[in-house]
Amino acid sequence: MKSLRLLLCALPLALTGCSTLSSINWSAAYPWNWFGSSTEVTEQGVGKITAATALDQNAIQDALSSDYRLRSGMKTENGNIVRYYEALKGDKLALVINGDKGTVNRIAVMDEDIPTASGVKVGTPFSDLYKQAFGNCASVPSDDKVAVECKAEGSQHISYVFTGTWSGPEGLMPSDDTLKSWKVSKILWKQ
Repeated sequence: MKSLRLLLCALPLALTGCSTLSSINWSAAYPWNWFGSSTEVTEQGVGKITAATALDQNAIQDALSSDYRLRSGMKTENGNIVRYYEALKGDKLALVINGDKGTVNRIAVMDEDIPTASGVKVGTPFSDLYKQAFGNCASVPSDDKVAVECKAEGSQHISYVFTGTWSGPEGLMPSDDTLKSWKVSKILWKQ
C-alpha cells in the first residue's frame, strides 16, 4: 500500500515532466559529446564544414551540430546567380555558407559561440588584435554600416569584419583611433 501511495504521488510529477522533455537536446547527453571539441574557425574551415563539403543541405546539416537549422537561398553576385545556405541558431542568423562548383568556398560566422582557433570571436575589439589598420585592413561594402575587413595574423583563409560608428565618407578607411572601439561583427573563412 505504501508503494502505491508513492507511485500515485510521483505519477503526476513524472507526466508533467515528460511534456517539457521534447525541447531537450538529447544528443548533448551522449557521453561522446561531453568532452567533444566545440565548433571553431580554422584554416581548414568552420567545424566540420571544409572546402570538401558539398554545397548541399544534407551535407552541411550533417557537418553542423543539431543546434542549427538551415534555410537556402539564391542571390546575384558579380552578375552570377549564387546559391547559399543560412544556419540559424534559434531566431538568430549564425552562419552564411556560400559555394561554387558544388562545394563550399566561403563561410561568414556571426555566432558569438564560434571562435577562431586562436580565440578571436564576434565582439572582440579591434584594439585587441591590431595596433593599426595600414597593411592589415581595407574598407569593404556592408549592408547597413561601413565595415573594415582585416586579414587574421598568420592566416591565408581567415579574416575579420569590424563595424562601428563612423561619420566619414563611405569607402574611406576610418582612423586607427576610431577603429579602436570597433568590434568583430563577422569572422570570414574563404577558400
